[in-house]
Amino acid sequence: MKNPTTLGEFIFECQAEYPEATGALTSIFSSLRLAAKIVHREINKAGLVDITGAAGEINAQGEAQQKLDVFANEKFKAALAARGVTCGIASEEEDHYVFFDEGHNLNAEYVVLMDPLDGSSNIDVNVSVGTIFSIYRRISPVGEPVTMDDFLQPGRNQVAAGYIIYGSSTMMVYTTGNGVNGFTYDPSVGVFYLSHPNMQTPTTGTIYSINEGGYERFPAGVKQYIKYCQENDPSTHRPYSSRYIGSLVSDFHRNLIKGGIYMYPTSTSYPQGKLRLLYECNPIAFLAEQAGGKAIAGVSTRILDIKPEKLHQRVPFLVGSPEMIDKVEEFLRVFG
Repeated sequence: MKNPTTLGEFIFECQAEYPEATGALTSIFSSLRLAAKIVHREINKAGLVDITGAAGEINAQGEAQQKLDVFANEKFKAALAARGVTCGIASEEEDHYVFFDEGHNLNAEYVVLMDPLDGSSNIDVNVSVGTIFSIYRRISPVGEPVTMDDFLQPGRNQVAAGYIIYGSSTMMVYTTGNGVNGFTYDPSVGVFYLSHPNMQTPTTGTIYSINEGGYERFPAGVKQYIKYCQENDPSTHRPYSSRYIGSLVSDFHRNLIKGGIYMYPTSTSYPQGKLRLLYECNPIAFLAEQAGGKAIAGVSTRILDIKPEKLHQRVPFLVGSPEMIDKVEEFLRVFG
C-alpha cells in the first residue's frame, strides 16, 4: 500500500468536514482503538498464558463467563472512562449499566454499549472472535448521572457502531452513518490502516449461516427457507453453501464481504430469540444497512426501529444481503 491512511487520519479528515465537531467522538474511537490493541495482544497469546477457559462466573444472561470476557470488558471499560468523553457504558458482561461520575465524564455527551468479546468460547480452538460496540448521544441532561433511558434508545438513534474482529488479521469495521469502512491492524507498527473503504454488501449471495442443529425448534417459515437454500436450482445458484462459525462478528463479516444471510430466529428453546438487541443486533444492523443490507427481527420488523424495554433484551435476528432477507421474509409471511 502506498501512502496508506491510518484510522486516526481518517477520523480526523471526517471530523474536519463538520466545523461544529468537538472531537469527543474521535476520542471515543481512540479509546476503542487502544483497548482493541490490548485485547489483540492477549488473544494472540492464548494457549501460552492462562487466559483461556471459563472464569468461574455467570454473566447477566446466565451464561458462563470466559476469562477473556472479563479481561476484554475491563480493558474497554477502563479505556472509555479514562478520556472523559463517555458518561457511561452498558456491557453484555455487566448486570447493570455503569456510569462515570469523575472529572469530565459527568459532562460527556455519549454512552457506549458493547459486547466486549463476542464468541469468546471459541478462543480455546483458535476461531475468530470479536468486539461489538455502539455509540449513542445521551438524552439525560449533561452534568447529571446517566439514566436507563440513555441506554434504552432504538437503534436508529446510534451515532456510530462497529466491531473489531480478531482473526487471521485484526480489523476494525465501523460506521458513523455515512457508509462503512474497514481498517486492518499492523501489529509491527501498532497502527490500523484503511484497507476496506466504502464497504458494500452484495445484493444477494450464496451463503446461509444458521445453527442447523436447532432445525426442529425453528419456526415453520425458517425451516422452509432452509429447504429452499438446499434445493438444486442453477438459475439462482442453489444449493447455497451453509457456513456457520458460531461467532456473530465472524459470520457477519464474511457475509458482509461475500454476500449472504445470517439467521438466529426464535425457537422453542429461545422463544424471544437469543441475541441481545442492544449489544449485538442494533450495531450489526446499523452496519448492515449502511453497507446496503437489511436486518429484521421478523415480518416487517426492522431491527433499528425496535424500542428497547430492558438492558439485556433478546430478539430474533436475520441480517444480510437485501434480496436474501426479502426472500426469507416471504417464507415467514406464508408459513409463520
